[in-house]
Amino acid sequence: MTISQFYPTINSVTQIRACTRDDQTGSKTVSGRPKASPQLNRWSRARAIRSGHKLDRSSPRTQPLEPNPPAPQLSLPVDPHDAVNFDAADVRTVKSIYMVSDGTGWTAEHCVSAALGQFDYCLVDRGCPVSTHLFSGIDDMEKLLEITKQAAKEGALLVYTLADPSLASAAKQACKLWVVPSTDVLGPITEAIASHLGVSPSGLPRGASGVPLSDDYFRRIEAIEFTIKQDDGASPQNLAKADIILTGVSRTGKTPLSIYLAQKGYRVANVPIVLGLEMPRTLCRVDPSKVFGLTINPVVLQNIRKSRAKTMGLSSDSMSNYWEMDYVREELEFAGRLFAQNPLWPVIDVTGKAIEETAAVVLRLYHDRKAKCIMPRISKRY
Repeated sequence: MTISQFYPTINSVTQIRACTRDDQTGSKTVSGRPKASPQLNRWSRARAIRSGHKLDRSSPRTQPLEPNPPAPQLSLPVDPHDAVNFDAADVRTVKSIYMVSDGTGWTAEHCVSAALGQFDYCLVDRGCPVSTHLFSGIDDMEKLLEITKQAAKEGALLVYTLADPSLASAAKQACKLWVVPSTDVLGPITEAIASHLGVSPSGLPRGASGVPLSDDYFRRIEAIEFTIKQDDGASPQNLAKADIILTGVSRTGKTPLSIYLAQKGYRVANVPIVLGLEMPRTLCRVDPSKVFGLTINPVVLQNIRKSRAKTMGLSSDSMSNYWEMDYVREELEFAGRLFAQNPLWPVIDVTGKAIEETAAVVLRLYHDRKAKCIMPRISKRY
């Protein structure tokens, strides 16, 4: 069996035409030195490694332990003496993690990804390189045993989310038989909930309950369609229909953050702030609790804009002063004054933050407001 690995012209006008009549603050939103972001760099590199990028395997950290002899008398539909050969050539420097699911594998994949996040320091330093393999839709015993046997040959960890009790039991016994380290992600929590509710689980994988296209599914699809149509200030007349509105200068991550939130079922619109251009009037009329401002360190923003222009093959002439530091600072100050005029808009500094981290802040504030939590009536930075 072959085991395969599974795994984007501006005018320099300083007058603000925003949601308030006068600019009385003139405060600067961004100042000082750029924030160093070694944690983000380390996180990004580790995430790339976990996603299957080729690793430097020249310096192994430790050698795998020798397997113990197979445990006898386990009632599996295989011959207990069906030995697995552990040749020295089969032992790999890179540690493998097999994720097995009888559904989509989403739960196993995200649990493993979250857990590996605790070992970013080791992954980046190449002290403990890891490769992950997702096997989804494993719904028969033969496939499950074949994968388990291969995991034994590679010395892999087997993480499984099997809703079918017979498959989960078979995985547990096979791992014990062939001495494969394993973790049942779904079983313990399912048993705990079943005990708490006093009912038995269905034993069906996600999407196999007879109603694969649920209301939640259609809600997420609708949110994604809405968000795409509202990208970069398009259709401002629909801002009132959005659950969340993001605003900030160019390259503060509005679009990827919008799409990420849309995949969670939130209708998101993003409105760019451009130096000297008037903001949509509809933005002034929407519920301010929906609006979130994004800001970033000017040096970091300048580097992002330079990289973006280089990727697109644009010359300095064609982009005017788009990435010049004076212009970047002026545009961020322009946005800062707009935020100060609208103190109910939380301002989130995205410098050094991953999309998931920024999204977590947005959703926390969004749900706090929906729950009528007390919020200060001043612009606050996060």
